[in-house]
Amino acid sequence: MNTTILSSTFGLTLLLAVGLFFFIRASVKDRTEQVKLITQEPEESLVQQLHHYFAQRAYRLAAVDATTGQVTFQGFVRPSWFLAIFLTLLAGCGILCLSLVLSVLYPPLTKVFLALVLLAPAAGLFYWKGAARNEQVYLKVETLPNSETGMQNLITVTAHRDELAELQQALSLKPLSESVTHS
Repeated sequence: MNTTILSSTFGLTLLLAVGLFFFIRASVKDRTEQVKLITQEPEESLVQQLHHYFAQRAYRLAAVDATTGQVTFQGFVRPSWFLAIFLTLLAGCGILCLSLVLSVLYPPLTKVFLALVLLAPAAGLFYWKGAARNEQVYLKVETLPNSETGMQNLITVTAHRDELAELQQALSLKPLSESVTHS
């Protein structure tokens, strides 16, 4: 084979391996965000809905700060079997591709390079250990005056971005920026 073809194939495979490494590492990254939501619901009804929602999602009330009005919920996030298996398969394919390219470059070491595929389950294990953690949701409800409807409630929630999306969908809440109208 041509040296140019082998070196470019090796370079591209190495770039893909680096991308795979960062993809696996990002699978356990903290994705906590803060969002401000607005609703016309009465505060007492809203607080009950929020407590019920988080109880259904296996969160428990961890703390209430009376001075700031912030409520903290805590829950354990379990890792996904599907994602652990998927990452293991991706790592296996990536290592296999790199092993094949390396074995073409260094034929005497083919068995050693192919044995590297046995490291693939480490990706799933890395995800499994890193994704299993206690998540906290910080919640604060404030009542704001509204010239059109009288009163509205501003909910400030700090949580994982997937949890925020689920909360908005389940309780039909709109982000503050969407509900503000310019006159």
